[in-house]
Amino acid sequence: MKIPSGTSPGGGLGRGLRSRTALLLAFAFAVMADPVSSVAYAIEAALRALNGDLALLVPAMVLVVAIVALVIVNYRQLVARYPRGGGAPAAVGEAFGDGWSFIPIGALVVDFLLTIAISVSAGSSAVIAYFPALAPWRLLLGLGLVVLVGAATWFGHLGRLVFAAMTMAFIVVSVVVLLYGLGAAPKPLSTIAGAPGHPPVLAVVLAFPVAMAMATGVEAATSAVAQLGQLDNDGKRRFGQLTLWLTLGIVGSITLGLAVEAAQLHVGIPPKDSTQIAELARLAAPAPVFAAFQLVTALLLLSAASSGFQAGPGLLKALARHINPHGDTVGVLPLSLGRTNHHHTPYWGVAVFIVLAGAVTAIAGGDDQELVLFYAVAVFLSFLGGLVSMALLARRDRQPGAVILNTVGAFVVAFTLVANLSRGFPIVSLAAALAVAGLLYRLWTKAGRPRGIRDVAAEAEIE
Repeated sequence: MKIPSGTSPGGGLGRGLRSRTALLLAFAFAVMADPVSSVAYAIEAALRALNGDLALLVPAMVLVVAIVALVIVNYRQLVARYPRGGGAPAAVGEAFGDGWSFIPIGALVVDFLLTIAISVSAGSSAVIAYFPALAPWRLLLGLGLVVLVGAATWFGHLGRLVFAAMTMAFIVVSVVVLLYGLGAAPKPLSTIAGAPGHPPVLAVVLAFPVAMAMATGVEAATSAVAQLGQLDNDGKRRFGQLTLWLTLGIVGSITLGLAVEAAQLHVGIPPKDSTQIAELARLAAPAPVFAAFQLVTALLLLSAASSGFQAGPGLLKALARHINPHGDTVGVLPLSLGRTNHHHTPYWGVAVFIVLAGAVTAIAGGDDQELVLFYAVAVFLSFLGGLVSMALLARRDRQPGAVILNTVGAFVVAFTLVANLSRGFPIVSLAAALAVAGLLYRLWTKAGRPRGIRDVAAEAEIE
């Protein structure tokens, strides 16, 4: 059913505008749960990469926000081109052919898996920071949360309003903490290490990629617009682009605000059983506000994990039940991964992600700071494919301005990806994404190369 346009008398215009505003807020704040929640671990990850040098923390986070802004400016074009959803897979498929779309699809599968693992691990860290006695049980707590959130998804997806509420609550309490911090006195309660061992510019360049987890939610907005069946293509385009701008404004403001206050209050690398933003809130705000901050942080992180449990199995379902342009169901994956219960949940897909996310969490010991090193790699592979494809499509369409913008974006994304991979271990994420892509490509070939597979990311968002 279309949202009313508001042309009828008796308050129809007002009701229509209110309905659209409510839908926009619910959609936008739900979609940005992932990048907003990454504030819980990304700032600390950058500081650790800087060896605790607080003087370089703000420049590093400014660079992070600037790159997120560049990606968002480019992805506005992606939403404009594919208002029905699809994101990078749609662009890559159009530019290079359906078979190449499996590279960003494989990257998204790995990204959703890591979203679950890092979110439950960071949620455990938020709980332990308030209840230190739970520290010996970190891994069991993380594994329990994987099963709990996955099982909750099995019995029905949380709605956009729930995710939006968690995001708004975190934003509000974070602003309160920042306001209290304006009047707080510096009191170093955590580890402040020495120089990072490199010239300042090089140190920032080497450190910022680990904090690029904040960019992960950008991809979600380009596919999630497919959920907005009550809007026409122009409405979806506007909602998607506004969501990207809101994400940049909110994530950028909170990130820089927390980074600046951490530097001013000398909140460095936290003790073993705490987090940097927990130590900042503990120092800056009264005890009740600190408790509220830890609560909303944990709930937002679990919401982000739940979104991964929706997106990942949903993508597997779409691959199993893909419908080609002729209306034929031609699945790439086993049909069992497309079966749903009466809550519309692909239960076998959820089970697969529970097992895999649990394994990843166990390997990392339930430590979000271990996982964050691997997190941004897969999604930046998807970004790179999307931006290179958009540059080629803009060149084909004779849009020189878009070609320049997309090319610059692709170059910066490629540099960030290479900088992350230079750390060595993150190459595991790249290898996993390419392995998934290769497996899916082989299954697609075996299925007769069904057409339209580039649209599978949009299909995953539709009930």
